[in-house]
Amino acid sequence: MVGIVTTDFEALYAYKCGEYQRCLQLSKHNVRTLIGVEGRSRVFACPEFIELMDDDIVSLTGLILIVNSSFIDDFGSFLVGQLYLSLYLMTQCQMKLHHPVTSLAQTLDYVEVARRHLGERCTLDQLLLKPTERKMQLYINGQC
Repeated sequence: MVGIVTTDFEALYAYKCGEYQRCLQLSKHNVRTLIGVEGRSRVFACPEFIELMDDDIVSLTGLILIVNSSFIDDFGSFLVGQLYLSLYLMTQCQMKLHHPVTSLAQTLDYVEVARRHLGERCTLDQLLLKPTERKMQLYINGQC
């Protein structure tokens, strides 16, 4: 079974517009739909869509190009899994909305499950998941 959601760009747009509650709702729905599902769809992190992305994602994409410019020809490197993007947006919104630690702890559990399904070749997914997890841990530690 393949997991597909159609609200990932809507969530990105809501995040970019500062509509964090709406983004959080969409991202939660996406995560719940995609978590534990084999074969997920992906989103291109190419220039046309990069404008919707958060600064962290734009920076990660830029670092990939600086480290190895051959990735320009490898479209697989500029794909981000819908699950990983949704987890990132969910985390960012929860922190911006000052959600309780228990809410972020649940998201951290989702990150652990998602990590188990992370492919070796999914460069941007790997680079996005680690800071997402780190931000949550720092936020949780700061709240305790």
